[in-house]
Amino acid sequence: MEVAEKKSKKERLQLIQNGISSSMNYREYRDLVQYLAKNRQTTGKDQLESLINYTELNDRRMNRWDKTLKLSPEIEVKISNSKKRLTLLVLSESWCGDASPSLPVMNKIAELNPNIELRILLRDENLELMDEFLTNGSRSIPKLIVLDRETEEIVGEWGPRSSIATEMAEAYKKEHGTLTSEFKQDLQLWYNKDKGQDILKDLLGLLF
Repeated sequence: MEVAEKKSKKERLQLIQNGISSSMNYREYRDLVQYLAKNRQTTGKDQLESLINYTELNDRRMNRWDKTLKLSPEIEVKISNSKKRLTLLVLSESWCGDASPSLPVMNKIAELNPNIELRILLRDENLELMDEFLTNGSRSIPKLIVLDRETEEIVGEWGPRSSIATEMAEAYKKEHGTLTSEFKQDLQLWYNKDKGQDILKDLLGLLF
């Protein structure tokens, strides 16, 4: 994969602003994934059986996360009291397994504070932006870009996994060479046991 030379700060900001203007909110994204799952489709040009199956899985997972995710009263107060005006712009795809636990956590944070907005873009429709925020040279998703709307500064980025999940993936890849479907299944079980707390910890450290 050839990646173009990094753009200037002004050009990157313009890409982000363009992305925000064409992005979806969380409800629109959830409606899209639900529609695709019901109609045996997926985002992207490649309508592969495997990606369609992952889209169906993710729809069920996000539905469960939306219903069961809990934040402590202390964390809710911390989030709701923040005066920062932030846009959380996420690159994702309906089939992305690591997005299914993280997007509901981001949405919960945004719901608690009107100064924080969550916007979602499909990666494969926004590769120019994606290539400005690679992870170890890869177009890994989900990828969160945090924009301060007051200063128009990019104040952080995150993804595709939480700290502990990243350590797990790197250790597995070092031993086995690649992330197998069995590992990805085990990782989802870990996400469920963790109840989104590692993702939440990462995001709180990044945002506040």
